Amino acid sequence: MGWYKKSFGEDYLKIYAHRDEVSAQKEIGQVNEWLHEVTGGTVLDLCCGKGRHSLALAEFGFHVTGLDLSEVLLAEAKNRDEKGIVRWVRSDARRLPFDDGTFDAVVNLFTSFGYFDHDSENALVLLEMARVLRPGGLFVIDFLNAEHIRKTLVPLSVRENEELVIEEIRTLNEGFVHKLIRVTEKATKEVREYREQVRLYEHAEMKRMVVDAGLKLERVFGNFDGDEYVRDSSTRLILTGRRIE
Repeated sequence: MGWYKKSFGEDYLKIYAHRDEVSAQKEIGQVNEWLHEVTGGTVLDLCCGKGRHSLALAEFGFHVTGLDLSEVLLAEAKNRDEKGIVRWVRSDARRLPFDDGTFDAVVNLFTSFGYFDHDSENALVLLEMARVLRPGGLFVIDFLNAEHIRKTLVPLSVRENEELVIEEIRTLNEGFVHKLIRVTEKATKEVREYREQVRLYEHAEMKRMVVDAGLKLERVFGNFDGDEYVRDSSTRLILTGRRIE
């Protein structure tokens, strides 16, 4: 079973509770500028998690579909969507349940790419993104900067909240960044473990995969302030462009 089928459950909501709507609003403010050509159009938030970015996109006037594989995270997203402004869909990113050319834009945010063991599987996600985009439709992929990860990786961190002690153990191995998350219940001392992994694709590798999927890469940014990507110093690798017409 893929690690992502276990790791995005109830504990995930507690582990990443600090990822809030304020940061999502700021990030989507910049994404809105990158998508200005299709303002008010249809947008797929691919791997939407608990819906922070989907809801922010909808507030900017887009017609948003949020898609994720996790039933738990989608349930949380629906709870947050009190006005019912987003369409929520459960599916695997490698097999999207939409017709060709359905969307004016597709966004993939918060390092929701590179989860699979094999490059061919990760490439399928990009092929599906291209397929469901209309010709000329826009994409935004917010990915980690591999060099920044190598330079700044913290092997061990420990934090806690009222309920849990959360240990995060990070390693680099065979082209992946791995994280072992150990959650300990303060009240019962019960320990649960989860794993996460992301393939450390370099800029050139991402560019090749994007182009091979039938997408045209137009700009590469290094953060959500819109600064140009610099391999040695950027915190993010954000790719923007469009489906080839």
